[in-house]
Amino acid sequence: MTTVRWAPTTELPAATLYAVMRLRQDVFVLEQQCLYPDLDGRDLEPGTVQWWAEDASGAVVGTLRVLDDGDDGLRIGRVATARSARGGGVARRLVEDALAATEGPVVLDAQAHLAGWYAALGFEVTGDEFLDDGIPHVPMRLDR
Repeated sequence: MTTVRWAPTTELPAATLYAVMRLRQDVFVLEQQCLYPDLDGRDLEPGTVQWWAEDASGAVVGTLRVLDDGDDGLRIGRVATARSARGGGVARRLVEDALAATEGPVVLDAQAHLAGWYAALGFEVTGDEFLDDGIPHVPMRLDR
């Protein structure tokens, strides 16, 4: 059983924030070997909301963040699932729950190999493929 939770970054208990950031580090920096500043300052912006999924033991097994991108709408990013929870629908549930709780257009930069996965959630590619830390990405948008 997975439980999805959300809160503005500034309201997260320290242990939960640590678990979310640790998962992002484990997936993006260690597993995908992307040496970039994950802590980019956007987590502390007033409109930023962290979403996370906990397994039955309370461990954080998935996460994403929703940013306020002004006129472009909201931005979903830092979608990560623990290796132990992959294939169980954790990321899909996080994205679906975040979309259900928000309004207006949503943009994201998807790793190119996941464009079809995001398309199944209603997102459309809006531009050319680009490299981000050596990984091909595509800009995507969902108008609603």
